[in-house]
Amino acid sequence: MAKYKLEYVWLDGYQPMANLRSKTQIKEFASFPKLEELPNWGFDGSSTRQAEGKSSDCVLKPVAVFPDSTKRNGVLVMCEVYMPDGKTPHPSNTRATIPDDPDTWFGFEQEYFFFKDGAPLGFPKNGYPYPQGEYYTGVGYKAVGSLARQIVDEHIDLCLDAHINIEGINAEVAKGQWEFQIFGKGSKSAADQMWMARYVLLRLCEKHEIDIEWRCKPIRGAFDAPLDWNGSGMHSNFSTKFMREVGGKTYFDRLMAAFNKLMDEHIAVYGPENHLRLTGLHETQSIDKFTYGLADRGASIRVPHSFINNGYKGYLEDRRPNSAADPYLVAGRILKTVQSVPTN
Repeated sequence: MAKYKLEYVWLDGYQPMANLRSKTQIKEFASFPKLEELPNWGFDGSSTRQAEGKSSDCVLKPVAVFPDSTKRNGVLVMCEVYMPDGKTPHPSNTRATIPDDPDTWFGFEQEYFFFKDGAPLGFPKNGYPYPQGEYYTGVGYKAVGSLARQIVDEHIDLCLDAHINIEGINAEVAKGQWEFQIFGKGSKSAADQMWMARYVLLRLCEKHEIDIEWRCKPIRGAFDAPLDWNGSGMHSNFSTKFMREVGGKTYFDRLMAAFNKLMDEHIAVYGPENHLRLTGLHETQSIDKFTYGLADRGASIRVPHSFINNGYKGYLEDRRPNSAADPYLVAGRILKTVQSVPTN
């Protein structure tokens, strides 16, 4: 038997954007623990905006488990939050409310800013760096500095060690802005991996005294910027088994009509302050409109050339979800809309 460090991770009750929380317990197992071997665990919900002090008990229910290479016998445990009875999902538990389908695949493109002393990493103390243009996929100290690449490369290794399906990283359009990509099969599995990848990045940055800014328009929101610096998205690529294997122009038209009809329902869960990002200028379509277009980065949904060339089969990219969006709600909303469209 060996003692394992079980780091339970969950989402708190803060609005409009939940924070990640964690705490660790030590348990003995004969080998790396399976999900079904992990016990439920209580916590003080009054300290996380999930309960009142007079009745503060909440319950953590493990739903996914990942190896943690930063510790000897380390285990990362993604959890849902339940009421004290251990059976009723807590109102903040977005994972418990969404539809799921392992044949629906999601690819999340998570953009974010490194922040240091209240400004994006690499911004001068007084003023601003040179305008956007050379930062995207940039190379060299002038474009990306010295610390950011060290962090993102270590983040890749930690995610791979944890069996999180990270598929790539790149420097993004603004100074101090980066992106990583996560692929998963099924709404819950894909979102579990995204939340845990976010957690791993946040924890990694602690030792570098760097913050991660998830807000979708942090420069405009933080101080008076002279330029309309880019915001951050969580572009969400999706495909169902039917989209990959059958598809067709008739089905595609129905699908886009459904996304148009349910536009407000999507925007409602695509992240806070999205009106600051979805301006209709240079980042994507205006928040009050729905459009789709071939390889069109300014559309609500970008249609890849491969999709058209393959007979309207494959994946599509919803560009509206923002960097602070809850992946559970985003994946669930996309799947619910797709499921509403007849395939015959």
